[in-house]
Amino acid sequence: MQFEKPLEAATLIRRYKRFLADVSLDASGLHLTAHCPNPGAMLGLANEGDKIWLRPAKNPKSKLPYAWELTELKTGLVGIDTGRPNRIAEEAIQGGLIPELGGYENCRREVKYGENSRIDLLLTSANRQDCYVEVKNVHLKRNGRAEFPDSKTVRGAKHLGELAKVAEAGSRAVMLYIVQRMDCEIFSLADDIDPAYGLAFRDARARGVESFCYDCDISLGGIVLRKSLPLSIL
Repeated sequence: MQFEKPLEAATLIRRYKRFLADVSLDASGLHLTAHCPNPGAMLGLANEGDKIWLRPAKNPKSKLPYAWELTELKTGLVGIDTGRPNRIAEEAIQGGLIPELGGYENCRREVKYGENSRIDLLLTSANRQDCYVEVKNVHLKRNGRAEFPDSKTVRGAKHLGELAKVAEAGSRAVMLYIVQRMDCEIFSLADDIDPAYGLAFRDARARGVESFCYDCDISLGGIVLRKSLPLSIL
């Protein structure tokens, strides 16, 4: 996934109301408000004075002229836009970068299923089970591990329940975690942040839901899938 326009460097002044961030553009010193496309806690990624990278709005008449794309840490760049992993995953599957999900002829987005839910990606082929893939963005790192979630997510637990029903009905059901950072070697659940999600994950796995995790190669030009991370979940 390549960024549509060059990113611009900025310094974070503050993040507030979840979806807003006051920033100072490095090139001009101009202070403005940017869109923050992330509803989570963003632990360790939204500190005052952090260097961040913004993408210009597609529409020059947009109320907010920029959206926050990356945070730059000493250990590398981190993608903070929770909407990016679906596209990253789709491109990776079509490019054969996720062997566990290879060999399907078609890939559809946002297909209705379950109880008022939409699956992120539905993989189909004439002579194979349909494969329902739920994609989750991961950017939290603690003790060298990528962890999910970084805040309580009732919606995330609901998705796991829906996937479990799909698996029990005879189709493939997959939880795919996309880590938008390059400094982690293992993935685990943040049970202390959301115990209910951890219970839902373990229940779904016992009912046949598969789970995989991949990190990304992140640059100022774009984000692409990099390598598989092992899961450490008791």
